[in-house]
Amino acid sequence: MTSLVRRTPLVPLPGVPGVSLKLESLQRTGSFKIRGAALKLEALDAGERTRGIVAASAGNHGLGVAAVAQALGIRAEIFVPATAPEVKRRGIAAFGAEIVLAGNDYQSAEDAAHDRAAQSGAIYVSAYDDPLIMRGNGGTLAEEILAQAPGTKRILCPVGGGGLIAGMAEALDGREVDLIGVQPEVNCAMHESLKLGRALTRYEGGATLAEGCEGAVAESTFAICRDRGVAIRTVSEAAIRRAVARAYRLGFVVEASAAVPLAYVFDAGALPDSVVVVSGGNIDAELLDRLISV
Repeated sequence: MTSLVRRTPLVPLPGVPGVSLKLESLQRTGSFKIRGAALKLEALDAGERTRGIVAASAGNHGLGVAAVAQALGIRAEIFVPATAPEVKRRGIAAFGAEIVLAGNDYQSAEDAAHDRAAQSGAIYVSAYDDPLIMRGNGGTLAEEILAQAPGTKRILCPVGGGGLIAGMAEALDGREVDLIGVQPEVNCAMHESLKLGRALTRYEGGATLAEGCEGAVAESTFAICRDRGVAIRTVSEAAIRRAVARAYRLGFVVEASAAVPLAYVFDAGALPDSVVVVSGGNIDAELLDRLISV
């Protein structure tokens, strides 16, 4: 993949025996999402690149797509909800993409982006429902973790639409590594989908600090998680707040979505030979200040 994608460090989580952190927050765009964007956009042919691209994002997918599109000279239009953090919106604009505000939740932004792509003929770049996005975001990350820590027995990651965890599940198939996804209990489409036995491809959960975990799942991501026996856990908003603050005191700036699996680990205690994916560090300074002051 492009040199924009970095091999991020794996470091011990202080005070929690057996747990390490995979710091995807140190990617150029502050999030793992640049992995999938790079793999997807580099696969576009000349004609597709000329048509331009459209994406919907809570923030980090948009950052990844904008960064790679700029590097490849592709016009990009990113639809985000009004709730997208300002730091992510500024970052998308800094990479030269056009930002369109659409609605107050991820589902509204996704619907608007699909409509624009259909009308304009641009290539729609999904944040999760695409095999190249899954492979880039989850597959390359899982392989990198195992190369850095071959004795890993458990990987924990946040879950939204399911692209990250589905890609990891496919890469880990046949390996003796447990995969645990964690979601906010107020907005947990994958958890509910697995419980119901069907993909919730339309989903409006409750408001959560972890905006990157909002929204529906795809039939594709649901099927992979179901067939691979992926476990999904949920955590409260209070636990997410505490996790952001505790991580900060330990020297790690994490956004709320990245704090979701940390919240689970902090409550669980020791988890031998485990790796937590710190998916991003893009958090508005005002929100971080508020959360660490509680």
